Amino acid sequence: MIRYTYLLIDLLSLLVPLVFSFHPKIQLYKHWNALLPAILITAVVYLLWDSLFVHLGVWGFDRSYVIGVYIGNLPLEEVLFFICIPYSCVFTFDCLTRVITADYLQNKIHFINYGLVAVLLVFSIVWYSKPYTVSAFILLMVLLLIGNYYKVTWFPKFYVIYGILLVPFLVVNGLLTGTGLAKPVVWYSSKGIIGLRILSIPFEDIFYGMGLILINVWLYSWIRSREWSSVRVLS
Repeated sequence: MIRYTYLLIDLLSLLVPLVFSFHPKIQLYKHWNALLPAILITAVVYLLWDSLFVHLGVWGFDRSYVIGVYIGNLPLEEVLFFICIPYSCVFTFDCLTRVITADYLQNKIHFINYGLVAVLLVFSIVWYSKPYTVSAFILLMVLLLIGNYYKVTWFPKFYVIYGILLVPFLVVNGLLTGTGLAKPVVWYSSKGIIGLRILSIPFEDIFYGMGLILINVWLYSWIRSREWSSVRVLS
């Protein structure tokens, strides 16, 4: 049973969002033509990054927690992670944007973006020898700067929603990194991270996860907007 641990984490993370995608008031399934390409494009980028870091020994997977099917040097469960988790997070984003009507951070968004970029830049310089730290922080910095430049309107809501998503993030990522388990499903080499952890979760994972969800939401929103523009033109 232990070898199904990672697979169960993936599938249970997806179960509720997938079922409720067909709820009459949500109907996310109607936008799968935008969501699925967004997930797949982002997954390719992250899986290449993932595979490289496994090759370099920055992180790896305990074989006792996976079923043994590999795609390259990645277990099948890791590939599914980049489908199940983004789906669940975009589902949450899509639902909460309907509930959160006020942009609480609208007037502060440039300050927040540039402030976070400055902090990440300092961290990247200080821990320049840590490949995971630097790559995760630089990617997020680039995304924030692009978002600021193009004045992405949903950025204020994204910060609020990602703050909410950190709760299930701590549960799922905590399990994967060893919280409540005899040993971690995903292990990290000390040469790749700064060593600061939240429970068993590397500090960098918060920003890695933010970049992952940000790209998925961005692509999903962009594809949907293009789709809507086409409908208006045709009409």
